[in-house]
Amino acid sequence: MYLAREKKSHFIVALKVLHKSQLTKAGVEHQLRREIEIQAHLRHPNILRLYGYFYDQNRIYLILEFAAKGELYKELQKNTRFDEKRSAKYIRSLAGALNYCHSRHVIHRDIKPENLLLDMRGELKIADFGWSVHAPKDRRETLCGTLDYLPPEMVAAKPHDNKVDVWSLGVLMYEFLVGSPPFEAATAKETYMRIAKVDIKWPEHVTEPARDLITKLLQKDSESRMKLTDIENHPWIRQHCA
Repeated sequence: MYLAREKKSHFIVALKVLHKSQLTKAGVEHQLRREIEIQAHLRHPNILRLYGYFYDQNRIYLILEFAAKGELYKELQKNTRFDEKRSAKYIRSLAGALNYCHSRHVIHRDIKPENLLLDMRGELKIADFGWSVHAPKDRRETLCGTLDYLPPEMVAAKPHDNKVDVWSLGVLMYEFLVGSPPFEAATAKETYMRIAKVDIKWPEHVTEPARDLITKLLQKDSESRMKLTDIENHPWIRQHCA
């Protein structure tokens, strides 16, 4: 990743450089094309803008919005966990951005701290659309995303829809408040089992209203999960985002 400046306007952007040979070797050319196609059309204050791309014989260059404060993951590591006010602000922003994606028939499928960036003002930006998919009607059946964030329907290899992003939001909220994902275990098999049973253990400091919202997002039955549009009216969000 490079920092670049447009000559005429002095506009600062981030330049992501991808090597064609590595993309071919990993067999992800199609995935990259899809990522560019999806991200270039999204316009939301909490989604990182993809301004355009160009390429030469060996490389592809993505011109991206510059998020000055970097990865949220590093910020979380530095702080161990976030307080309720900060967590609520991020969850509300993400709910709005994901709702926008879903209105454009885009499922993100890989919401986690590593794929979230912060701009100069500390506003959250969804950055990586590598696993996202444009799915106007069909339910998807691909297993993708990151194990700790996978919902029960994907763990059970059942078809899934945009409610996978609602589940990820619940996992993320827990991780913001606790410092680690709720279903983390020593082995992948144990993690799978904990996800399948929705086995959540609550540290004492997680308040009742926070537990209530996380529980409403982490419902095993995807149809029972809280609607993204209802999140901003949840008492916990209203209390901390007043």
